[in-house]
Amino acid sequence: MKRVNPRLLRITWLIILLVLVTGMFAVSFFLTAYLYRITNLNLPAWLTQVMNSLLGLLFTALILGSAALFARARGWIPVENVFKPIIEALEKIAAGDFSIRLDNQLRDNQIVGELANSVNKMALELDQMENMRQEFISNVSHEIQSPLTSIRGFARALENDRLSTEERHHYLSIIENESTRLSRISENLLRLASLESDQVRFEPKLYRLDRQIRNLILACEPQWMEKEIDMSVSLEEIEITADEDLLSQVWINFIHNSVKFTPRGGTVSVDLHRHDSQIVFKITDTGIGISEEDQTRVFQRFFKADKSRTRSNDGSGLGLSIAEKIVEMHRGTIEVTSKLGEGTTFTVSLPLVTQEWTARL
Repeated sequence: MKRVNPRLLRITWLIILLVLVTGMFAVSFFLTAYLYRITNLNLPAWLTQVMNSLLGLLFTALILGSAALFARARGWIPVENVFKPIIEALEKIAAGDFSIRLDNQLRDNQIVGELANSVNKMALELDQMENMRQEFISNVSHEIQSPLTSIRGFARALENDRLSTEERHHYLSIIENESTRLSRISENLLRLASLESDQVRFEPKLYRLDRQIRNLILACEPQWMEKEIDMSVSLEEIEITADEDLLSQVWINFIHNSVKFTPRGGTVSVDLHRHDSQIVFKITDTGIGISEEDQTRVFQRFFKADKSRTRSNDGSGLGLSIAEKIVEMHRGTIEVTSKLGEGTTFTVSLPLVTQEWTARL
């Protein structure tokens, strides 16, 4: 069956309505004129016009209402609830089915069509959030299961009375390291949850950023000195208005990662300078590098570009996610550029100060 053009159909019904209204007004005019003539009643022109208009509207409403009731009683106008598919879709979404999608069958009705599009968009976003939640649970389970398995296995091994003192100390050391790793995962999860829920205290103040970074580099000196890494540091004297404690977590994460993934005898360069109204922090290493595919995912929770370290106690894959969140809280951005086998560069751009922070000081 050929579909009728909706625009042509609307124009047709509009013409019919105009003809009907005109006819009803004409009937009301002749009717009132007849009544005035037989009753010898002379009313002002404006009052006559008002009465004609009211009668015309009344006749139109009566005829349209009667026609609609008659057509519906004969089944010519089906009783259809245009909101029924939307209500059913919302009920499925409330029950946890986020895969529901409404077909755009109601596009002739602009309001209902926009509502259907909104429901589809909401279902899609909820579906994506559910997938992220499932992936997050899976990653947390995997990260926690690994140290727990090690602890359980070596704890059972300690029950062997034939173990030497050296073996016993070795197993106890592994249990201690795995317990520390488990504690670090829990701590990072709590920190990330606090950052994402905006429950962490955000206290910006004016301080010397170059001094902070220099002190953190010196605090990590045992790590980079042990690997004989050449630490090149260029720090411009800069004052910044920011949360000092939160930003320290960002710099520590980048410094630790650069030292960890740079081979013995490599180089790590740290640069801090002012560019217009921005502060640019750049840390470059000559480490193992990150593939182009992994560069788009390094800030995802639990993602580890170095697959060989997935089961080690070197990290939980949460550090960069925490760093990104803290930088976003400071209205800044993080960029990563890398090439496998040649090294990685992380660049953090931060505003010197924002208007709302200035108001707090």
